[in-house]
Amino acid sequence: MSPIRQPARGSRRLATAGVAVTTATLLAVTLSPAAHAATGPTRATAIEHAASALLSHAASLGLTSAQGTSVRDVIVDRNGTQHVRYDRTYHNLPVLGGDFVVHLAPNGGYRGADRATRSAISLPSTTPEISAPKAADLAVNALRAANLGERLQQVKAKPQLVIDALHGAPRLAWRTNAVGLDSLGNPVARTVITDARTGTRIDAWDAIETAAGDGQSLYSGTVALQTTQSGSSYQLKDPTRGNTYTGDAANKTDLCFLGICFSRAPATLFTDADNHWGTGSGADRSTAAVDAQYGTDETWDYYKNVHGRNGIGGDGKGSFNRVHYGNSYNNAFWDDSCFCMTYGDGDGTTFGPLVALDVAGHEMTHGVTSKTAALTYSGESGGLNEATSDILGTMVEWYADNPSDPGDYLIGEKIVRPGFGKSALRYMDRPSKDGSSADYWSSSVGNLDVHYSSGVANHFAYLLAEGSGPKTINGVAYNSPTYNGSTITGIGRDKVGRIWYRALTVYMTSSTNYAGARAATLNAAKDLYGAGSTEYNTVAAAWSAVNVN
Repeated sequence: MSPIRQPARGSRRLATAGVAVTTATLLAVTLSPAAHAATGPTRATAIEHAASALLSHAASLGLTSAQGTSVRDVIVDRNGTQHVRYDRTYHNLPVLGGDFVVHLAPNGGYRGADRATRSAISLPSTTPEISAPKAADLAVNALRAANLGERLQQVKAKPQLVIDALHGAPRLAWRTNAVGLDSLGNPVARTVITDARTGTRIDAWDAIETAAGDGQSLYSGTVALQTTQSGSSYQLKDPTRGNTYTGDAANKTDLCFLGICFSRAPATLFTDADNHWGTGSGADRSTAAVDAQYGTDETWDYYKNVHGRNGIGGDGKGSFNRVHYGNSYNNAFWDDSCFCMTYGDGDGTTFGPLVALDVAGHEMTHGVTSKTAALTYSGESGGLNEATSDILGTMVEWYADNPSDPGDYLIGEKIVRPGFGKSALRYMDRPSKDGSSADYWSSSVGNLDVHYSSGVANHFAYLLAEGSGPKTINGVAYNSPTYNGSTITGIGRDKVGRIWYRALTVYMTSSTNYAGARAATLNAAKDLYGAGSTEYNTVAAAWSAVNVN
C-alpha cells in the first residue's frame, strides 16, 4: 500500500514418460480415484490425481524431461473439484512465470489448466555470460538510483540464476535482491531481473510490499484477545490461531526478508501480569501490540470462516507480528522469509503507528497471494497484487464489524495524520482522488507504480459491491463513476470477496494481467453462481465500467 510495499519445497521426483514430476506427497498412482469416493478427495489425493494428470498431459502443459515441478497450493471444492498449483524448474533453475494450475473433476479426471506462460521453455545453455558479482553490482546501482538523494548504508545484493518466462521468450536471467539501510537506519530493497547473457535490465520493482484477555487498542477500541498463560503471567500468543504472537522489535531494524541478513530485529514476546493489555495510548508499548494481534486474529478468522483457509499459508501455521520496528518508520510489511508482519511507528506527522486493521488485512493478504497466485510485483500483475491486498484487506475490515473502526472503502484512513494532506491512502470508489491512481484501464496503466495501477481493480471491486453513483455508507460519502457511462447495481461485498478469492486461488497465475483478471473473476463467478447469473453478468459489466473488456 502506498507508501506501504513488500519483497520477493523438499520434493521427490518420479521420472515417467520423460517428464520429471515432483510433489510434496506423491502417493501410488495406481490407487483408484473411486477408492476415495466415500469421503471425497483430500489434499493428498488431489496431489495424486494431479501427478497422474501431469504425466498424461505433459505436452499440453509444456513439460519436458528437462523440467521439474513442485506443488505450491491445493484447493479442494466442496463438490470435490480439485485445483493443484505448481511451480516449475528448468534444469533445476526456478522458472519465473512457469507456474500453472491443474483443474480436476471430483473423480480426479483432468479438466484443464491455467498457465502463466504458454511459451516453450527450452534454452541452448544455462551458463551465464554475466557473472553473479556483475549482476549484484547492477542491482546495487539500481537500488541507489531508485533511492536518489538517500545516502544508503550497508548495501548488499544476492543474485539467483533463473529462467525468466515473464517478459517474452524465456531466457536465462539473474534475479537479484538488493537491500540497504536509509539515513534513518530503515530498510530499502529492490528486486532486479537482469539478462544473464547481455546484462540488460529486464525489470525491477520495490521488494517491500507495502502495509481471552482483552486489550485497549489505538484504533479499534477494547478488543478480546486469546492469550497463553505462563506461570503467573500471560503471553500475547494465541493458541487457537496457530500460536500467532506479537513481539517488540525495540525500534531495531533487520534486512533478513530477502535472504540477505545483516541482523535480525528482535520480536520479544509481550507479556502481562493481569491479561488486560494496553492503555489505548501510544505511550504504552503494548497498546500497538494489541492492534497488531487483533488484526492478525480478524484476518485469520476472515480467511477461515469465509473462505475455509486455515491460516495465511493454508496449513494452520500461525504468523507473528513485530511492532515498534525501525526509527519513525512510515511503513508496514509482510515478509515471507520470517512468515511475519512488521509494523513501524510512523513519524507522527504523516502517519501514526501503522497497526490499523485494514493495514493488517492488506499486508497479510500479501502472504496469501505469495502462497497462491504469486502475482509478480511489477506491471499489471503488480497492480493486481496490490489490489488483491486492498480488496481482501477491506473485506477483513467489514468482516470485523468493529464500531470503533467500521467498514469502509478507504485504505489506511486510521493511520494518516493531517500532515498527509488526504483522509486516506487510497479511495476505492474513485481511485484518482489520491492524485495518482488510475480509475480506468489504459495501455499505459502497467507503467504506473503498482500502488497506483491497482486503482483499476479497486474501482472494479467497489462498483461490483456497491454500484455506481453517489451514496453514503456507514457515514462515508462515495460517488463512483464509470468509463462507459453505464449504471452498475452492486451485488454486495460478501460476494465480491468470494469471487476475488476464488479467482486468486484457482485461476490467477504469476503473470495475470487485467484482461486475465477479467477472465479469472468471470470463471470464479460462474463456479459460484452460474454462467448467466446476475453475479456473472455484473462482473462483466463492472470490468467494462473500468474499461477492461
